[in-house]
Amino acid sequence: MKAIQFHEAGGPEVLWYEEVPVPGIGPGEVLVRVHAAGINPPDWYLREGMKVIPAEMRPVLEFPLIPGTDMSGVVEAVAPDVSGFAVGDEVFGMLRFPGFDGRTYAEYVAAPASDLALKPAGIGFVEAAGAPMALLTAWQYLVDLGHDVPSPFTGRVHRPVPITPGMTVLVNGAAGGVGHFAVQLAKWKGARVIAVASGRHEQFLRKLGADEFIDYTTTWAADVVSGVDLVIDTVGGPDSLRFLTVLKRGGTMLPVFFAQYDPEETARLGITVSIIQVRSNGPQLGEIGRLFDEGKLQVGVDSAYPLSEAASAHARAARGHIQGKIVLTVSS
Repeated sequence: MKAIQFHEAGGPEVLWYEEVPVPGIGPGEVLVRVHAAGINPPDWYLREGMKVIPAEMRPVLEFPLIPGTDMSGVVEAVAPDVSGFAVGDEVFGMLRFPGFDGRTYAEYVAAPASDLALKPAGIGFVEAAGAPMALLTAWQYLVDLGHDVPSPFTGRVHRPVPITPGMTVLVNGAAGGVGHFAVQLAKWKGARVIAVASGRHEQFLRKLGADEFIDYTTTWAADVVSGVDLVIDTVGGPDSLRFLTVLKRGGTMLPVFFAQYDPEETARLGITVSIIQVRSNGPQLGEIGRLFDEGKLQVGVDSAYPLSEAASAHARAARGHIQGKIVLTVSS
């Protein structure tokens, strides 16, 4: 079969389209013929050699590596101990995360059955492949964590704040993968949603349900917003602190990417900061799937590239300002 591999850390140019053996399946696994694979930040973190992690914490990487965690496809074989899936089922999932052995940039993948769900009938393979990691991140932050594993970043177990009608939720980086799902889930729960992104994304986000839009290139959110119940910040970085002032006392800050907050400052403001590490969860994807079929969720697809052009897809990701997700098409 064909797959994308890299033999050393580096830029998009290290991704090679190569022939590799079809994987065998073990207990609890199914073999899936991949129709599409989603691209996520951990994919390029891995490709770059995990430079985002402090040197003393970086895992030892054994090359060659096939990247990818998100996929959709059709079940080709099922281990004897697996129930709930059969040959011919259309499925999607995020495989073996946290971890870097998903290996979804390939024509076939051995997938833990526990990480899979039946693909919603209302979306295609490309959309389904774009959903798992970003959607599970938003769901586990906002709706149901689904486990009791402490966050490796805080040592505490995240508890989602119940979103109820009348609450105000601000989503920073609202047009990206996690952001555009967070907008939709908060709206589904009845919140008033403020979306922060660049101006070219305004119509996209209003169609997803945003009640108010702020173009960060022209307006400082803290100058025009206050009294927010919950902020989900999908951008992170040193500028994250500016969103503390938009929260009301007792509000909650949810940073998706690394961000530094002074515990004394957040305590003074009465703000709770909580962060998760998203984890694979097939049953959650199955539960969420009904929202697609009911028309309450949709996947924004920024662009799609053939598997052989994974390097170009990663180069697109590096340019940023993504609207929804970037997806690799593998087979039809």
